[in-house]
Amino acid sequence: MESIRKRAKELLDSKQVQVIIGYENGTSNKVRASFIKDSAQVDKLIYDERCTQNLALYLVKHEVKHLGKMGIVATIPAMRTINMLISEEQVKPENIVVLGIGEDGKLLDFPDLTVMESFLQKANIELTAKDKEAIEKLKKMTTQEKFDYWSNALETCFKCYACRSACPLCYCTRCAVECNQPQWIPVQASKNGNYEWHMLRAMHLSGRCVSCGDCGRACPLDIPVHLLTMHMAEESKRLFGVDSGLSMKMESVLSNYKLDDKDNFIL
Repeated sequence: MESIRKRAKELLDSKQVQVIIGYENGTSNKVRASFIKDSAQVDKLIYDERCTQNLALYLVKHEVKHLGKMGIVATIPAMRTINMLISEEQVKPENIVVLGIGEDGKLLDFPDLTVMESFLQKANIELTAKDKEAIEKLKKMTTQEKFDYWSNALETCFKCYACRSACPLCYCTRCAVECNQPQWIPVQASKNGNYEWHMLRAMHLSGRCVSCGDCGRACPLDIPVHLLTMHMAEESKRLFGVDSGLSMKMESVLSNYKLDDKDNFIL
């Protein structure tokens, strides 16, 4: 924690960045995002096991981007997100300084993003044991069983879109679900409409999801929506060899075609 505060102070005092995006204590023993613009405030910064939010979410926010060059406390999922955002031209690498957090919780002060990229390509990137178990259980289901499982799980969704708001890669200024001329997805919460919304979102995140799990944590009804995108991430890797966020030059799974792409998904 002290190493993060020290580095944040150095960056702010030297004017290398104008804001540090990190974690601070909130209410009820919860953690919230912190935006430090004055080095005298760096003592607010914390890092412990409660710090799970993917802070790369804020890199594309207008209110934050316009503060100036950004320093960000980034866990491995956040680092992967940064690579994705750069590859999709949503942020510029020269506008970011990464205070990386390794698997051991210690500071990784990267001199530039190419070093971060090299680190990620060698890092141990694994899902939690709980998420692995849940996905393996889903894989063993028949097609009908999977359909029934997700239809029932998503039926209670009332479309608050917390999952979308929490996702750092759902950055469209206007989502397709908000368009009613033409209307692509039913606006009201309904069994079929809910199913369509979540399948659409999972498809849009194919080859892009970094498996941070923030969408599932954000759901007020504890619907495991993160398992959809995590499973799609696994399938993108298995079928197309795409492991999202390991490079600043990622190709889009949905808009690229190669002659050697597997086609066994075609029935």
